[in-house]
Formats: sequence, structure tokens, C-alpha cells
Amino acid sequence: MGSFDFITFFFLIAAVVIFLQLRSVLGRRTGNERPPFDPYAPRDVAQRTEASDKGKVVQLPRRESAAEEESRHAAIDSFAKPGTSLNAQLRSLSDADPQFEPAEFVNGAKMAYEMIVMAFADGDRKTLKGLLSREVYEGFEAAIAEREARGEVVKSTFVGIEKADIMHAELKDSEANVTVRIISQLISATYDKQGKLVDGDADSVAEVNDLWTFARDIRSRDPNWKLIATESEN
Repeated sequence: MGSFDFITFFFLIAAVVIFLQLRSVLGRRTGNERPPFDPYAPRDVAQRTEASDKGKVVQLPRRESAAEEESRHAAIDSFAKPGTSLNAQLRSLSDADPQFEPAEFVNGAKMAYEMIVMAFADGDRKTLKGLLSREVYEGFEAAIAEREARGEVVKSTFVGIEKADIMHAELKDSEANVTVRIISQLISATYDKQGKLVDGDADSVAEVNDLWTFARDIRSRDPNWKLIATESEN
């Protein structure tokens, strides 16, 4: 009996030790947790925002050194030819918002483009609402509602993006606007309630040429960009 009590006591102590170790790791924030993924935000911006929220401290912007400014401008020069209007526009926007990086922005825009195109095809209003301005969302939502009222179903396959280029960038008061030309390939077919094809082609890849404009308030701590205008060049 004494042996049984000793073994029981030993495992009880071991279980308590393991529980306390797990709690010490899982039950507290270390400051290294990754924030929710945002396709437009530089990783260091999101991490600094979380750290600021954690301490409830309003931090003054860090003064940029001359070397950092030169490096930032050099990155823009490698993205857009020096002396062009686009280079001047990107430099002006970057001076107002040093965290803006054209190459990183384009990568985020491409991901957002695919998400928006597929969400529209699927009638995914929740995803669209987080990526579109109120005005653009209302237009997309109305088109989805009309499609649903007719009993139509869209079946789409996103093949890929062939090219994405920044065409224009400007700052309107505190709102950064960046227009991107995106050339993509998409298979899309719309069927009526009887399953009859009414638009598109389920067997061919179509090239889509779009001009999309994204915007963000550079004064806001929210790093997200939203689609504020669309134009088709097809």
C-alpha cells in the first residue's frame, strides 16, 4: 500500500510540474507573437503596432536618418526609373509615409486582387467587406444580389497574374492613392438556375486587364489598404 501511495504521489507531483511549465509558456504573451497577416503592411510596422498596443503607450515617430532616407529613395529608383513622373510620385508618397515600399505594395495588391476576384465569384460578402471601400462594396454587393435573385451561379478558376505595375501614386490630404494595372488569366462561367451556360466559357482562359486603385489613410495606425475604384481595360 505504501508503494502504491508513493507512486501515486510521484506522478501527481510530475503532473503538477508539467502543468506549471505549460502554463508558463502558453498562458502568457512573450511579445514575439505574430500579428494577423496583412498583405500590405511591412512586418516591422505590424510588430511595432502590437507592441504599442500592449503597453498602451503612444510612441512618437522615430526620426529617419539620412542613410535610411537615401536607402529608401534608392529602392524607389530601382523600382521606377529616376526622372520619370512615377518615380517622383512614389518618392513623394514615400516621404509622407516612409513605411511605403512599392515592391511590397505590388505583391500585396496581387494577393488582394485574387482574393477579391474569387470572393466576388463566390458571393463571399464578408471577405469583400474587409477589402473594399464602402462605395465599391455596395456596387459589388448589388451585383451579387442581382445574380442570386436570378438564380445564377458563377464557377471561376484563377489561373494567375501575368503582370502588375503601379501606374500612378498620389497623396490627397492624408489619403495615399495607388493605381495598379493588373493583367490576369481567369476561367469563368456563369450558369442559370437550370444549369445552362449564360456567360463566359468553362473551357478557355480569358485575359483580364484591370486598373484598380487602392487607398489608405497614412495617419491611421491601421496598415490596411482598401480598393476604392476599378476600371476594366478589356
